[in-house]
Amino acid sequence: MSDTVSTRVAGRRGFTDHALFGMAIFVFTEVMLFAAFTSSFLIIRNSTPPGIWPPEGQPRLPFERTAFNTALLLVSGVLVMLAHRAFGRRGAAAARLPLTAGLLLGTAFVGLQGVEWVGLIRQGLTLTSSQIGGFFYLIVGCHALHALCALALLALCWRGLLTGTLQRSRFAAAQLFWLFVVIVWPILWLVVYR
Repeated sequence: MSDTVSTRVAGRRGFTDHALFGMAIFVFTEVMLFAAFTSSFLIIRNSTPPGIWPPEGQPRLPFERTAFNTALLLVSGVLVMLAHRAFGRRGAAAARLPLTAGLLLGTAFVGLQGVEWVGLIRQGLTLTSSQIGGFFYLIVGCHALHALCALALLALCWRGLLTGTLQRSRFAAAQLFWLFVVIVWPILWLVVYR
C-alpha cells in the first residue's frame, strides 16, 4: 500500500493523531506517581504515635482557606469540559469564553497556592523543617508543576481557538491532562491538609 493510501486509510480510522492516547498513558503513570506519594505520606503519618502529628512547632496547613482554591480548580475543570464540548458541537467561537474562564480560574488556583506557600515558609514550614514539610512540598509541589504544564497546554489550545488551528484530539488531550490535575487535587487536599 502506498504512503498516501495508508495515510488516508489511517486517517479514516482516526489513527493519525495519537495525542489523546499518549496523554492517557502519561496520565495513568502520573496516577501511579501520586498514589505512591500519598501512600508514603499516609504510612508515615499513621505510624506516628498519637498527638505527635503534625510535629511540634510546625504550622497547621490552611485546610479551610485552601477549600476556596479547591473550589476554583473544580469550577475550572467544569469550564474546560464545557469548552471542549462546545468546540466539538458548535465550533471555536462557542468554546472561547468557557476556556478563557477555565484558564483564568486555573491560573488563580496556582497563584493562590503560591501565596499559601510563601505564608507557610514564613511560618517555618520548609522542605527540611520536618517530615510534614518534606511531604507537603513534594506532593503539593509536584501537583503545582503538573498544573503549570496543563495550563500551558490549555493556553496553547486557547491560542489555537483564536487562530483556527486547534485540532479536536489535541484539545481532548489537554483537557484530559487538566482534568487529571483537577481530580487529583481534592484527594491530595483531603489527605495532606487534614
